Amino acid sequence: MGLKQLEVVRRAPLILAAGVGLACSAMALPFYAVGSLTKPLTEVNGWSRSDVQTAILLSVGIGAAVAPLVGRLVERYGPRRIAIGGLIGVSASFLVAAAAGSSILIFHAAFVMMAILGAGSSPVSWTRGIATSFQRELGLALGLTLTGTGICAILAPQFTTWMIARFGVQAAIAGLGLIPLIIALPLVLLFFHPVQPGAERPDEPIVVRSGLSLAEARGTYRFWALFTSVACIYLAQAGIITNLIPAIGDRGFSPQDAANFQGVLGISIIVGRIGIGLLLDRIWAPAVAAVVTSLPVVACLMIPGSTGYLPILLSTILLGLATGAELDFLAFLTARYFGSRDYATIYAVIYAALAIAGGIAPLAFAKFYDHFGSYTPAFHVAAGLYAVGSLLVLTLGRYPKGFAHATD
Repeated sequence: MGLKQLEVVRRAPLILAAGVGLACSAMALPFYAVGSLTKPLTEVNGWSRSDVQTAILLSVGIGAAVAPLVGRLVERYGPRRIAIGGLIGVSASFLVAAAAGSSILIFHAAFVMMAILGAGSSPVSWTRGIATSFQRELGLALGLTLTGTGICAILAPQFTTWMIARFGVQAAIAGLGLIPLIIALPLVLLFFHPVQPGAERPDEPIVVRSGLSLAEARGTYRFWALFTSVACIYLAQAGIITNLIPAIGDRGFSPQDAANFQGVLGISIIVGRIGIGLLLDRIWAPAVAAVVTSLPVVACLMIPGSTGYLPILLSTILLGLATGAELDFLAFLTARYFGSRDYATIYAVIYAALAIAGGIAPLAFAKFYDHFGSYTPAFHVAAGLYAVGSLLVLTLGRYPKGFAHATD
């Protein structure tokens, strides 16, 4: 197959726009920036770590509640319009948070606002656009798109730490608010034009697609196995990632060193997303998912007892290879096991489990720290959750024959 015949080459601008949009979304940008904001906000405003992490709970928790609605809106109006509105909402919410000063109520209200106004920027919109635009290389296209989370994991902590050191924490939050408007929105306006099977033009909703309805999907064991697996994995992951910089700092590393480790995490995320994308198109996806999501078990057991550079580095790499993998698997497995008929809505409902876990975990990790004075018990709980999630995905069985390749 010639280079020009490859779908990922022909539709590279679409992948670029979706990846950058995901990096600047309500799901990614606050998630990867909050670790760098936590200690400075506690020092400047006298808040506890759990006060800061509660913002993530509010943001993604309420985001989970509106996710099914976003799925319906995406099906009705197409992902492009919903995603554009979501990016604007993310920026507006960060700017409100920057103006909060020492008011924890306004700070929390800004993240509630982000959950509602920024909901359209969630992976529901971006993966819907990719899932209906690719056929033979769906796994790779999803993997490349989801490298946006890795890019965010690299750049958000570095940018936030740099801004705090030079201009203060409020300016750093305002700077984060400008990123979706200045970087993501122009690319999305220019290039995010999903192509849908059977449509006469990009972004036109399709009336007939193969697969299960949401009600039919919920009647299968596969739906609940995937739902529970994703929830377990993300409950562990969200707690670790949002508290990784403070946890590494507690091991004796400087804030910049901790931010550099998160940069390594981001590089590992990108490598993992591309590698997993290639594997998903060639190997039974649940097997890939089980192996990848079991890697952080080792990291969770290593970090609490380590003070040396190399063990922390290795743990960070293992975490990075798996971080964001649940989005690869959720998008790919939803398409393969449930088809494209009600893809966005089914994805959104399962994504709600992920979002709820993402909201609970950062606060739970912070509460562990506040209570025990250490993150060690939280890391051990996370290891167990990763193990359960990786085993559950193996119960999905073979792809259904009727629409396993509905996008092909």
